[in-house]
Amino acid sequence: MIFEQYELSCLSQFSYLIGDETTGRAVVVDPQRDVSQYLADAATHGLTIERVIETHFHADFLSGHLELADATGATISFGPGAEAEFPIDNLSDGQILDLGEVRLEVRHTPGHTPESISIVVWTHPGDEAPWAVLTGDALFIGDVGRPDLLTSIGWTAEDLARKLFRSLHDQLLTLPDDTIVFPSHGAGSACGKNLSTANRSTIGEQRRTNPALSPMTEDAFVEAVTSGQPVAPPYFVFAATTNRRDRDLLDEDAATPRLSVEEALRLVEDGAVMIDGRDPETFAVGHLVGAVNVGLDGRFAEYAGDVVRPDQPVIVITEPGREDEARIRLARIGFDHVVGAVADVDAVLASHLGLVGVADRLSPDEATRALADESGRVQLVDVRNPGETVGGALPGAVNVPLASLLDRIDDLDPTIPTVVYCAGGYRSSVAASLLRSRGFTGVADILGGYDAVAASAAV
Repeated sequence: MIFEQYELSCLSQFSYLIGDETTGRAVVVDPQRDVSQYLADAATHGLTIERVIETHFHADFLSGHLELADATGATISFGPGAEAEFPIDNLSDGQILDLGEVRLEVRHTPGHTPESISIVVWTHPGDEAPWAVLTGDALFIGDVGRPDLLTSIGWTAEDLARKLFRSLHDQLLTLPDDTIVFPSHGAGSACGKNLSTANRSTIGEQRRTNPALSPMTEDAFVEAVTSGQPVAPPYFVFAATTNRRDRDLLDEDAATPRLSVEEALRLVEDGAVMIDGRDPETFAVGHLVGAVNVGLDGRFAEYAGDVVRPDQPVIVITEPGREDEARIRLARIGFDHVVGAVADVDAVLASHLGLVGVADRLSPDEATRALADESGRVQLVDVRNPGETVGGALPGAVNVPLASLLDRIDDLDPTIPTVVYCAGGYRSSVAASLLRSRGFTGVADILGGYDAVAASAAV
């Protein structure tokens, strides 16, 4: 067996290539949209990718099933009941896919979504026990899939949670304890709330250590998995819907058009948004007025999806040479309307001083003094998720998670001084720059976020 696990850290996504070296036949499971790595590795191993298996319709990224099918002629497969605008081969519970010596067993594990499946991997037909199971978003390392993402399209969180309970206990926990668990996501994903940084585990280890698998009634499980979930990024419904569509293919090699500052400003007047991918410190020193800061070295696509609408034209601003990276990473969540990049931003800023903005970033001590001196006149905004605020918050803060900020921006007053904070300082730069781009005046964020304030014993 040839088995490759791929980690896309900025989206906390795992995908897989499984091949049989005796026959050269292979499948890819849950591919990211830019698929060149799977093609290259298949060629290196002498494999033919004949099937793309999606464990479910993903909400947090745009999958590469159409790109792989176009490149290889592979069949696209989803679980029972799945429907799409393109041809798919629905897999059924218990179905066996033979690659040669390697066998794949399909198990229907609904709960995160109705069509979700897990893939049990057998290295030889006569083996007494399987080697591994690819659990999709049903079972993570340290958590299970959230059941509340489809409430906007007719499924209740409770109904899916009950399906998930049965899937876990009837389909996955019946596997031998030494079966290796390979999930579709890791720590940081909004598809769960307590995901581990590990990229693999075993059924036995999860049975012993995963809080969601501890002995409890079905009702208690429903309560546990439907409460305390992070706010889902607003692009999730768009991505889940687009993954069902016969959409345009991604061209990984296309060049991102370069724009003059004048061209960029005209596009902004017509509704485009400027996303500045430089780090928050560099952005704070100088940026084009109206730009929103989403650092490329963080969870760029996910947080860009919090502050940009899917159909909105995007102009990217990056360090030289990273423009195409920004375009590809936005394409991974289906944001294909990158109309260009501002070339050589440092030169642009130096020659257009009237267009340069700076960002106020307060140290923990400065923030404490400012909040004390401006008591009652400062709008303090906490952009962390509700589960993060359980451990503490700054007095007087209103909690508006970053994923909710676009929809709740009218709840805030743009005319009074505003201080924004998150856990560490990355999301607060995103949020503060978004507020400035929408006309808020006197906006600052806190360096190091709540964690830094707490560490300074100011709380």
